[in-house]
Amino acid sequence: MNGTETQSARQAAAAFNSKDSKLVLAHILFAFGALLLGGIAGVLQGLVRGGMIKLPAGIGYYQLLTAHGVLMALIFTTFFIIGFLYSGISKTLGGELLPLPRRLAWLGFGLMAGGTALGTVFILLNKASVLYTFYAPLKASPYFYIALTMVVVGSWMSGFGIFINYRYWKRTHKGQLSPLFSFMAVITMLLWQVATIGVAAEVLLQLIPWSFGWVDTVNVLLSRTLFWYFGHPLVYFWLLPAYICWYTIIPKVIGGKIFSDALARLSFILFLLFSIPVGFHHQLTEPGISSFWKFLQVILTFMVIVPSLMTAFSLFATFETTGREKGAKGLFGWFKFLPWKDVRFFAPFMGMLIFIPAGAGGIINASNQMNQVVHNTLWVTGHFHLTVATSVALTFFGITYWLIPAITGRQLTQRLHKLGIWQTILWCVGMFFMSGSMHTVGLLGSPRRTAYTTYENHPDTVLWMPYHVAMAIGGMILFVAVVMMIYNVVALMRSPKGETEYPIGEVRDASEPTPKLFERWGLWLGVTAVLILVAYTIPVAQMMGGDTPGSIPFVTW
Repeated sequence: MNGTETQSARQAAAAFNSKDSKLVLAHILFAFGALLLGGIAGVLQGLVRGGMIKLPAGIGYYQLLTAHGVLMALIFTTFFIIGFLYSGISKTLGGELLPLPRRLAWLGFGLMAGGTALGTVFILLNKASVLYTFYAPLKASPYFYIALTMVVVGSWMSGFGIFINYRYWKRTHKGQLSPLFSFMAVITMLLWQVATIGVAAEVLLQLIPWSFGWVDTVNVLLSRTLFWYFGHPLVYFWLLPAYICWYTIIPKVIGGKIFSDALARLSFILFLLFSIPVGFHHQLTEPGISSFWKFLQVILTFMVIVPSLMTAFSLFATFETTGREKGAKGLFGWFKFLPWKDVRFFAPFMGMLIFIPAGAGGIINASNQMNQVVHNTLWVTGHFHLTVATSVALTFFGITYWLIPAITGRQLTQRLHKLGIWQTILWCVGMFFMSGSMHTVGLLGSPRRTAYTTYENHPDTVLWMPYHVAMAIGGMILFVAVVMMIYNVVALMRSPKGETEYPIGEVRDASEPTPKLFERWGLWLGVTAVLILVAYTIPVAQMMGGDTPGSIPFVTW
């Protein structure tokens, strides 16, 4: 074990800095507040879609859909990710944050929290029922777009804080390899900063002037392209922190070591390179984009499969080597040596397991011909709920069970372990009913983004209804799991005082050394920029031509 790893291990065992603890805890608690509100909107949405209830007081289905998407897919994830990344930066880069990064993080938190509150108000006022993708030509209140801008700018402030802290560590530790967690945190926020340029341009240059009435029309094709420039990398912004946990935390939790530092860093570099210039695979049915550019971005999309497979190999290699060190025999003997009763492992492992069918579904979605079958159906919604709402969410839940005790000086009791295990099982059961039904009925043609309807009792639609009811049942089970998770978070805050280790893993002694090339940031950012320019420059220039039609705003609710 080298000097950097020894230092990281000592820092992981030390008490968490109190100032950093408040910062991290603020982000985590805000995230779970958004999860609860989004869960309420989600379960109501499912019951309406299944024809089981009618909403009172003029509340609209699409109003709930927007609230559910924004609060759970954008707010819960972003706040949790930033809090988690700052906790690891504090632990691995000196034991505490520098004053400037801490101030930037609090500034970012304030902007994001203010934007969330403002945006939620306008959703509840039914002035922003445009789905979380805020697709033109549907028009929300300009203040909803301003709220989202505040969230994005706040996240940039937090990202800059991470970069400053990392750069200072590199300057004061010349020639040393940065800790793996901090390297991955920087990659994650670089991906976010680059990807959000697209949605910032869309909101600031197109949607806000258009929604205020300063311009009459909006270029819909360009607007959607800028969104999906951001929208697909957003998926990897959700996934990479889960991968950080899988790579750096889980080995420590199971009593093993990280299989390969070099492989882990290379996989994250490949995610940075290939996860941004792929947005056109969400627009394969969109007119106005040349088939050549769609094909190019489909190829780049399939390149992202490579680091995902590298991650799967690394994780199961870690499980097997750890099990064999503990005496496992046979091809799968290591399986029984995994700590199945430890919720810190069990919840993320279930996320890993479910990511196998989720990833397979992603390959189908990105394939030009198969996409034509599933594009505007509930299959896509089911895929989304397997990736983000299961693989990512379960990993975040698993992180929570040790992160809150580690930063607050509490202990994870056996009772909370058991509650966490049952909460994880409940989540998986609910998602089996809901996502399984979405996938199946999607193949039968049931569309997404629509409220309850029987299409005048068309026979095909009548056959869909049992699946919609099953989706509603799954949604109810998931809501119980949400409430249970909120209870567990509160219980963690009140658990007995004591020391809980921040579980940062160490690298196997037998692993190959990591090339210094992997920390040549200018090189990797340059390659990323080239790939983005190749994939987007010509088609975006064509979209901005004078013959591209614009659209007046539509408010349909």
